[in-house]
Amino acid sequence: MLYELLYPLRHHIGGLNVLRYVPFRAVAATLTAMLMSFLMSPWFIRELQKKQIGQVVREDEAAHHQVKRGTPTMGGALVLLCLLVPTVLWADPKSVFVWSTAAVTAGYGVIGYLDDFLKIRHKSSEGLPARYKLVGQFLVGGAALGYVFLGHKGLPQDWLAIRHHLAVPFLAFSKHTFALPAGVYFAFALIVVVGMSNGVNLTDGADGLAIGPVIINAVTYLVIAYLTGTVVSGMVLAKHLNIAPEIAKAIARPDVYFSVARYLDIPSISAASELTIYCGAMVGAGIGFLWFNAFPASVFMGDVGALALGGGIGMLAVLTKSELLSLILGGIFVVEAGSSFVQTMWFKATRRFTGTPRRLFLRAPFHHHLEAKGWPETKIVVRFWIITILLALVSVAQLKVR
Repeated sequence: MLYELLYPLRHHIGGLNVLRYVPFRAVAATLTAMLMSFLMSPWFIRELQKKQIGQVVREDEAAHHQVKRGTPTMGGALVLLCLLVPTVLWADPKSVFVWSTAAVTAGYGVIGYLDDFLKIRHKSSEGLPARYKLVGQFLVGGAALGYVFLGHKGLPQDWLAIRHHLAVPFLAFSKHTFALPAGVYFAFALIVVVGMSNGVNLTDGADGLAIGPVIINAVTYLVIAYLTGTVVSGMVLAKHLNIAPEIAKAIARPDVYFSVARYLDIPSISAASELTIYCGAMVGAGIGFLWFNAFPASVFMGDVGALALGGGIGMLAVLTKSELLSLILGGIFVVEAGSSFVQTMWFKATRRFTGTPRRLFLRAPFHHHLEAKGWPETKIVVRFWIITILLALVSVAQLKVR
């Protein structure tokens, strides 16, 4: 909104020319989201307490979780506000990528809100049935991805040319890319979005456990989105690089551009750079929330935040062609979701074939298994953060390894 309103005035107010630069708007979105979160969170937490919107804890939970009963929850609603408002303010409103990602974020937030609302209303840990949540997630994600993959209005040609392609981490995109049938890729992309959403939701089981990796993922996707969509004019290169005069003269033309993505041999998608603003807003909103969610938490995220943030991360993975890379970068979310899935399947299979259900883990998802083995909550949280930082470094390093 601010970009659309103020940038046309740059001819009259020279300082507004800075709005053309994505890094400036990404920083502005980050600071806006952070400021909103710091200023509004104390009031928001008080309102949750007044309305008695507190965490519902199952009776069989560990003792250190029982003391969290009644702690204000649904703090993710404020996280979404602090994420979406700066995105709207600073991103290019014509960006289909930004709007589709924001739509999934908001849509999944509504699904999460319904789940949290039912838990609080019925004073039960059972909210919206899982099958209804999945149906909603597939419908919202499918609608957004359907437009991005099937629509042509407003979509850049470089995206349309590679939308069904898979980029393989650590391998050059120009030589090792896989073009899947449209239907197969669409189904795969939808599973990435829904799976990442549920992975973040399952990780959200301890103070700061989910929001830390979310912030680290957002920072990494900020880098990837910026590199994927950035082009540099030949005039800029000729001016700022120490190159031979004859080469500088040849490239110093207004019609000559060089793609950073092509240099790194990663997918080149011009529209992806605007996602940098969304990532910056997610970082700012996440840091602001972490201030109040760190141990001991003053507020919990709830499904309204976890499902939405996970859906947004899934869209970032798809729109930057980082679908397979997301399995590395979001490794914590993958392990958490995978442990729950394997536990459920193993429990059902052993009950069916042996008559005695068995468990692979003491509890699922995996962080609950570690708690059952006696790990302190803070140790689990910090180590999950450290692992995510390492995975993020690997994810960034593979850009150059290509």
